[in-house]
Amino acid sequence: MEQNSFHLRGRIITLAVFAIAMAFLEAAVVVYLRELYYPEGFSFPLKMIPPKIYTIELGREAATIMMLAAVGWFSGRNFKSRFAGFAMAFGVWDIFYYLFLKITLDWPSGLMDWDLLFLIPLPWLGPVLAPIIVSIFLIAAGLYIWRREASHNPIIISKRQWVIISFAGLIIIGSFLTNTTAMLEQTTPQSFRWDIFAIGLLLGLAAFSKSITSVKRKKN
Repeated sequence: MEQNSFHLRGRIITLAVFAIAMAFLEAAVVVYLRELYYPEGFSFPLKMIPPKIYTIELGREAATIMMLAAVGWFSGRNFKSRFAGFAMAFGVWDIFYYLFLKITLDWPSGLMDWDLLFLIPLPWLGPVLAPIIVSIFLIAAGLYIWRREASHNPIIISKRQWVIISFAGLIIIGSFLTNTTAMLEQTTPQSFRWDIFAIGLLLGLAAFSKSITSVKRKKN
């Protein structure tokens, strides 16, 4: 048990170091982009960057997700533990990305500041607080999965629960896409759809919690 605990700590630390380093790299790129295209400050309505740079940004974002997915894959032995590794890496990366932007640019000024979160397949917009909330839950879920596996008592997530969790993720993404037109039309975003966001988050939590309670029942 002690050896498993040591091994788990090593995996977590390695994953965190990678994600934090990636977060700094991502933040550095954004610092350069804002210096070039938003020297007057990053605020909505945002002007569109040149098409060539936009295309490169799409590729960079895809590459970022692939790198996080790759480290998640190598950190686990099965789909569940690999997904947990990806979830933790993504969450740590996202939180430290904003932390490094705060250190280097003194931005965001608050958690309710709007940000251009992602570009694939369309621009995602939302207050900084929203992705941070998702990241916290991703880290917590990933850690729980890894700790249960390290104690030789893994949780079981059924195919139905995976489908529900995936659908919940799509709902959350949908909340970020409700203001896509503000970016495309270079206008100021309207109020964020916290109701849609909350539905997706609660649905995902319910499906994950179900997998935990169902295992406990089987043990009893």
